Amino acid sequence: MMDTSVIGPFIFILGSIVGSFLNVCIVRLPHEKSVVYPGSHCVQCKKPISWFDNIPLISYLLLRGRCRYCQQKISFRYFFVECLTAMIFLGFYLYFGLTMLLLPYLFMVSGFIVATLVDFEHRIIPDEVSVGGIGLGLVLSLFLPEMHGIHSEAIQVKYPVLAAHFLSLGYSLLGVLAGGGLIYAMGVLGDFLFKKESMGGGDVKLLAMVGAFLGWKLAVLSFFIAPVLGAVYGVIEKIRTKDSTIAYGPFLVFGALISLFWGERILAWVMSGYGLY
Repeated sequence: MMDTSVIGPFIFILGSIVGSFLNVCIVRLPHEKSVVYPGSHCVQCKKPISWFDNIPLISYLLLRGRCRYCQQKISFRYFFVECLTAMIFLGFYLYFGLTMLLLPYLFMVSGFIVATLVDFEHRIIPDEVSVGGIGLGLVLSLFLPEMHGIHSEAIQVKYPVLAAHFLSLGYSLLGVLAGGGLIYAMGVLGDFLFKKESMGGGDVKLLAMVGAFLGWKLAVLSFFIAPVLGAVYGVIEKIRTKDSTIAYGPFLVFGALISLFWGERILAWVMSGYGLY
């Protein structure tokens, strides 16, 4: 087993590199631009960014947050996303270890970072993140039954190996239907009550993505946690801007993360209160 002191820094560096790519997605996806072409360039002077000016975290600090050529300020968000992604990757590694579960959750949280920042700024969630995330969650669920708790020897005895994989895929599909269906129904109800669109299609697809990765139980839990978090922010925004409309995707993300780490304990506590556990 490899030492955490060796793997940890590698995971942190990997996270910062992924964060650099996520920055490209955050900037370009809302405008339906390719995340591959053209290469990295200054948004002000359009000069291509050399590799030595594109080293995650380090280049921003060395350049003091300015373009080498035109000296215009580079948004601090670039550094923030790289640092945030690196820390999240490290945190996930320390929690899950170097296991098969780490990979799908790193993919999931990477999508969450893009969805959160894009939704806050543009009030949209790119389909490349949500629909792509649904597809990825389904595929990974097929190959990694551990994502849905199908890993114990008892279960493997009860279900042949191949059946366990398809059972995991079934749980993922059920999660997609439950997550997307719940929030779609809430949107329909909100439209009826308030006579205007209350829930965007991006939110529906985002919670469906959550279900693909976490299954129906945690998707449902995320659905109930998100409004609690969103309500607090909504009240603050209402007082500050007089606008009652908020980006809801980030709160679905926070609800999903709470469900991922503490969901089973929350469900056990709720069920025990009703004498069901």
